[in-house]
Amino acid sequence: MTDQMLREAEALLYREALLLDEGSYDAWLDLFTPDTEFWMPAWRNESEQTSDPDSELSLIYYQGRSNLEDRVRRVRSGLSIASKVRLRVMHAISNVLVTAQTPDSASISSCFTVHLVDVRAGRTHTFFGRYEHELVRTDRGWRISRKVIRLLNDVVPTLLDFYSI
Repeated sequence: MTDQMLREAEALLYREALLLDEGSYDAWLDLFTPDTEFWMPAWRNESEQTSDPDSELSLIYYQGRSNLEDRVRRVRSGLSIASKVRLRVMHAISNVLVTAQTPDSASISSCFTVHLVDVRAGRTHTFFGRYEHELVRTDRGWRISRKVIRLLNDVVPTLLDFYSI
């Protein structure tokens, strides 16, 4: 694993976090490949998460960037009651580690916390867990081909959407 790959991975993850915090969803979507998978598994029991989004419960699952684009359109349209007043969010990424690498792909593990304010409900909350990113090199730089969000505190007292986790 090279230091250069680690720096590039950190830069991409930090950029993704900032774009979500700012609500810059077009630029955020541009970080993903067309065939991307965006998945947050549910907990099967106290120690195991679900492992198959096609046959088991997921908290969030989008297959392909077009499905993410549809969700962004719905959030922007005002038709999503859950997103009527967008949460104020701040993503913090840490412990970034390159776990596997080839010249054109990399597996990245990191920790996250997302602090949010739900203005409607007058509440604050923090989600935390681990991210697993699969990156591929494209002619436009590194892009995310898969993102798995392993939410460790899965009690959800407020809204949960792509931008708040």
